[in-house]
Amino acid sequence: MSTAPRDGMNHAPRGKARPVVAPGEFVFAAAFLEHGHIHGQCGGLTEAGGTLAWVYDPDPAKVAAFLERHPGTRVARSFEEILDDPAVNLVAAAAVPCDRGPIGCRVMRAGKDYFTDKTPFTTLAQLDEARAVGAATGRKYMVYYSERLHVESAVRAGELVHGGAIGRVIQVLGLGPHRIGAKEKRPAWFFEHAKYGGILCDIGSHQFEQFLFYSGARDATVASAAVGNFGNPDTPELEDFGEASLVGDNGASHYVRVDWFTPPGLRTWGDGRTLILGTKGTIELRKYIDVARDATGDHLYLVDEQGEQHLEVAGTVGFPFFGQLILDCLNRTEHAMTQAHAFKAAELCLRAQAAARRLTP
Repeated sequence: MSTAPRDGMNHAPRGKARPVVAPGEFVFAAAFLEHGHIHGQCGGLTEAGGTLAWVYDPDPAKVAAFLERHPGTRVARSFEEILDDPAVNLVAAAAVPCDRGPIGCRVMRAGKDYFTDKTPFTTLAQLDEARAVGAATGRKYMVYYSERLHVESAVRAGELVHGGAIGRVIQVLGLGPHRIGAKEKRPAWFFEHAKYGGILCDIGSHQFEQFLFYSGARDATVASAAVGNFGNPDTPELEDFGEASLVGDNGASHYVRVDWFTPPGLRTWGDGRTLILGTKGTIELRKYIDVARDATGDHLYLVDEQGEQHLEVAGTVGFPFFGQLILDCLNRTEHAMTQAHAFKAAELCLRAQAAARRLTP
């Protein structure tokens, strides 16, 4: 069964070990530990049989905290030490968002695959460079879109949707509220727009990726987008609310709302939900909690031609992405996620952010 911390900053589900390789067959490193998602990235890879060999961060305190959760990992004296190790297949990183693209290009040029926390870029220029470097080197630039990849109800929804359970998908509605928590515990970059990229670019990236995945769209146009700072005047560069509407190239539509207004009374960091409308049924995911009913997550509600179902998915399907990613890296295949999909989701969040009108002064 998956479990998740409650602070909204270090979502790191734990699943069952399902190795797809023998020890030492797939070696990876962790670097640039700015976000707690690095623990989810590393945990998913190790559960799938990956061998965590190295860790690097310029801040010794971050390295020490990482070693508490991943003891025995060798500490690199520099990032170059990792890049120079021919045994390393992949580098997982959770750097400051504005640095993720340039770091990824360094990794790919060194002949290794890259697995970054979302959001993968903060500018379209960074995306263009990564596309060019990826094409030139043949290396992967994969993204930890955790709100689908590391949520069992989201995994099960994908199985149902792609199995035809609700017919053709017409619309995906994504709600991604988050808790900001104590501001003094957040790094300075969290409040600097140029560094985190804006709310639609950052936490909105999860939602755009899910739209493409569930709807089957390969591209989309931004119909409307808006952002604002409604409750945090002391940090004026922070956007605490964002929304956008998209239309896919297959006619499916998407509405996303993300915010930093999860109230203290909620028992988890955010009541993340996804609603999928199909021609033959609907699916609702209550990912992290069923409000006022059940503190556990991974609730899936399916309504189809046969009736109504409530599926409690936790502990039933696991997180297949990580094993698929390892095998994709070794075999140069694209079963976990295509490169085109990872980049298109990133492009949509950047375009929505650029198109967003400001709702507040």
